[in-house]
Amino acid sequence: MRQKLTTTNQSVGKVLQIIEIMSQNRGAMKLQDISVKSGLPVSTALRMVNTLLSYGYVRQDPVTLRYALTLKFAQLGSLVSSQFRITDIMRPYLIELSDKSGEAVCYAADQDMELIYMDVIDGPDGILKVMQRIGKRAPLHCTGIGKIMLLNYSQKELRHFVSAKGLLSYTPKTIVTKETLQRELEKVRRAGYAMDDEECELGARCVAAGIKDYTGRYIGGISVSGPISRLTLERTEILKGAVMDAAKKISEALAYQEETE
Repeated sequence: MRQKLTTTNQSVGKVLQIIEIMSQNRGAMKLQDISVKSGLPVSTALRMVNTLLSYGYVRQDPVTLRYALTLKFAQLGSLVSSQFRITDIMRPYLIELSDKSGEAVCYAADQDMELIYMDVIDGPDGILKVMQRIGKRAPLHCTGIGKIMLLNYSQKELRHFVSAKGLLSYTPKTIVTKETLQRELEKVRRAGYAMDDEECELGARCVAAGIKDYTGRYIGGISVSGPISRLTLERTEILKGAVMDAAKKISEALAYQEETE
């Protein structure tokens, strides 16, 4: 929900509303449809659309007279994205989550069918500092974030992953069959979070949630990790909400919008 500001420009707000409506529509739009969806009179909608048209942000089909956004927005997006790093956006949320949980928090992503740690906030005792180090790699099939990353894979890609990387056993709890992995991924998909319950390293447990960008694809994930003596299953159940909430906020900061019916 947008915060109310003390002073706003209504015309700018209407233009932004129309841009959002047109960006979410599949294909060009009739002026009447823009008017209906925005709740603006046709004359007002036309004035706003004509402004966008004059600045090159909207084009009009000469035959159908329908309007569509131009790639000028993609150009702006590219310029904006070049001005920041994703880790810079995430770090405040990671620090907050670490403070809230009292445990190590990390951000990792899929690279060449392996998990690579991009940022780490150490826990109070640094127990997991060696295991989770920026630039360190880990397997996908037995880490919380790794399981999230595998949700991006099609069945064909998943078969290739299993064939190329294998489901190596790291502990007695590691998933080592494709069938078990598929069941686990379906469970993760339904729950919205993933766990590593001593599957990668004995004595360590983590709960993870995925980060999505504006395309709706998982670009990485964040996790809270700790020794099983502190991160008990009961405590993990409590912390999963905080992890999912932080992941949702980061996704929104990266322009992800959850689909609504």
